[in-house]
Parts: sequence; structure tokens; C-alpha cells
Amino acid sequence: MADDIAQTSEPRFVYIGLDDTDTLESRGTGHLARLIAADLSPDYAVLGATRHQLLLDPRVPYTAKNSSAAVVLGLDGLPSLDTLMTRVRELVETHHSPGSDPGLCIADRITQDVTRFGQRVKREVVTQEEARALAGAHSIRLVGLGGNSDGVIGALAAVGLAAGGEDGRYVLVGRSRLLNGLHPVTAVLAAGIAEVRTVDGRPVTDGLILTDKLRPARRGARPVAIVERSPGPARDSTFGYWRPLKLD
Repeated sequence: MADDIAQTSEPRFVYIGLDDTDTLESRGTGHLARLIAADLSPDYAVLGATRHQLLLDPRVPYTAKNSSAAVVLGLDGLPSLDTLMTRVRELVETHHSPGSDPGLCIADRITQDVTRFGQRVKREVVTQEEARALAGAHSIRLVGLGGNSDGVIGALAAVGLAAGGEDGRYVLVGRSRLLNGLHPVTAVLAAGIAEVRTVDGRPVTDGLILTDKLRPARRGARPVAIVERSPGPARDSTFGYWRPLKLD
């Protein structure tokens, strides 16, 4: 209980959760999250957008990979959450794919119960009723915007997982999506990545990183590029670089 109180007393971020906004023929929920981030960025402090892998199970009706997404905002310049909900809801209703089951969640005070719910959705089948009941108990804005509204489950899960700070990977942060090819660690850090390290936790401070499709993990509520050493081409055994990993 003490952890819950500490986490909810002074909100530092606002989380926008999305799920089930796509179909097999359309672009994914991550694309919509980036669109929302781009729309909000002139007015608010957009800190990034993250992808969260949920349960892969035949009992769960998902499109391709059953991932949800979250957009993280800083508090600077934010209006009321109701005003923000109206704006984001219009974007989702305009851009979600026909035939999908979109859910939208917006919250600033996230308890450990909500983060634990997100962790459950990664490994168990949960119901829409459970998601709505939890959101109602914590005064979290959660709505279904089409179809059977099953997206409310993943939308709430994305908010809890993003707030927990130890799940998922960034599909948008800083200028990292503008990078391609090999760049020094310093350039990657300057693009908005907080840290580069190996899988076993060793910091990487020099060398070149292959930045094509760089998707840093969300760890410690920060974008962390987790890399492994890759050998150079056969004709030049002295050259190597760091290859980033895509982790959930």
C-alpha cells in the first residue's frame, strides 16, 4: 500500500494507452501512436511512444502480434485530462482502421495494481470487464471506440506497463528514428537515447552502433539501447560494430 501511495501522490507523467486500432490489412497501433505523438508535440512535451507485447494465445482475438502502445507525456503545458481525452479520442476515431476494436486509456496517477494488470495481460487471458472495473476503481479514463471494444484491455495494460518503466521498447523517442547506418555512441545519445549497454549490463561508451531500426528498450523509465557485438565483414576482421537488440 505504501508503494501505491508514493506512486500516485505526485504524478510526473501522463500516459496514453492504445490497442486494437488496426487490422491485418492496415498499419499497426504503433503507427497510430506516432501519429498522435506528432499531433501533440507542438503543444505538449512528448517523451516517447512505446510498444508492449501482450499474450500470444489462440483464445485472444488479435490481428498480427497482439501488441499495444503508449504515448508518454511530460506534465509541462498539459490541459485537463478531459481536454486531452477529447483531442486524442478524435484522432483515434479518425485514424483507426475500419473493422478494428479500438480502446483508449489516459491516466496520470498509476498505481501498482494497474502495472500488475498489465503484467497479467502479458501472460494470462483477462476480460474486458476486469479492465473496466479496475479503471473505474482508480478513476482512470478508459473507453472503447468501435467494434467490440476489446481494445480497452490492451490500452489499460499499455498504460500500466509504460508507467512501470521496465517493459516494452520505444517506437519513437527523440530523433532516433532519423538515424540510419553506423553512428558513434555519442551521436546515439545525442539523438535522445539515455544509455547504451550490453545485455549483461555493461555500459557501452565508444564504438559504432548500427542504427537502422533502432528501438531502445524502456528500462528504468528511460530509453536504453541494449546491444551486442557484431563482427565486421570477412574481408576486414579488425572492424566490428554494436548491433542493437529489439527487446520487449
